[in-house]
Amino acid sequence: MSRQRLIAFLAALAAVVGLVVLVPLSSPASAASCAAAWKSSSVYTGGMSASYNSHNWSAKWWTQGETPGAADVWADQGTCSGGSGGTGGSTGGTGSCSYPAWAAGHAYVTGDIVRYSNGLNYIATHDNPGYDPTISTWYWSPYTCSGSITGGTSGGTNPPPSSGFVVSEAQFNQMFPGRNSFYTYGGLTAALSAYPGFATTGSDTVKKQEAAAFLANVSHETGGLVYIVEQNTANYPHYCDASQPYGCPAGQSAYYGRGPIQLSWNFNYKAAGDSLGIDLLDSPNLVQTDPAVAWKTGLWYWNTQSGPGTMTPHNAMVNGAGFGETIRSINGSIECNGGNPGEVQDRVNAYQRFTSVLGVPTGGNLSC
Repeated sequence: MSRQRLIAFLAALAAVVGLVVLVPLSSPASAASCAAAWKSSSVYTGGMSASYNSHNWSAKWWTQGETPGAADVWADQGTCSGGSGGTGGSTGGTGSCSYPAWAAGHAYVTGDIVRYSNGLNYIATHDNPGYDPTISTWYWSPYTCSGSITGGTSGGTNPPPSSGFVVSEAQFNQMFPGRNSFYTYGGLTAALSAYPGFATTGSDTVKKQEAAAFLANVSHETGGLVYIVEQNTANYPHYCDASQPYGCPAGQSAYYGRGPIQLSWNFNYKAAGDSLGIDLLDSPNLVQTDPAVAWKTGLWYWNTQSGPGTMTPHNAMVNGAGFGETIRSINGSIECNGGNPGEVQDRVNAYQRFTSVLGVPTGGNLSC
């Protein structure tokens, strides 16, 4: 073997031996450091990171109050170590069920834990002046003794992984990519129990068509779930019908449009509140501060009111009258029969998009 070839051989052999020696000495990659702990009250935009339950998470889009691991907005970036890890515990401690009784009118801050009269614990997910944990699900979430927030009827932070609603959270986010964080998916699913026939009547196709029809009208009323209250403040004083025996106890200008179907007028707040068991006549602001209450008022109109139409929007969808009849029941006196074809078409376009997302046909009679 020539001198040059021998040197090359020895060099190659040394390299192989070096690898054999080095590989066993290399240590496995350690877990990434935990980012700042997730907070339900914080706003996160696309690309921002937070840690929760010893995992790092990356926000896909704008979010607030949606728990990593339970909401599709968060992408799991793997386990992490160090820092708090964002376990979601709070000032009440873990492993203990000795929490103070909830008191109406007592001011609570985010993280406070209380024991309600039903024997269950609730954690404040937003500061509030003593709202009822079983009603104001934007401000409270069920809480277990192990220190975790549970699904239950929570309106904002940790909706059940399987809501039973025909629209999944991912589909909901696809329908409303720019929605206001107030309109949570958890708030919607928490509201469904108020009207159990909604989107559960008829065939699977009919159920999805009704959900799409409701959300399409809601989208039109709120600019894609962007607006919580009516934007034209000049209209506010006009929604008090003083001829009603109960008057306008919250004030002359207190009954403007709020929520997903823009509930307005004192008599509608009274009727909706009576139906839902919530005092909306005296506390109309609940519709713009509690997502579950807001969604319930939308479902109240959808399932019980015919407006200027001849049937409720719910009946229009489950009985085959078609999407056009839902428009007539919501704003038919202004939009239908050629009154405002552009507004009608906007509702139809949204319905067509949403049925496409849900994979069902639109059915007939789309316009009014």
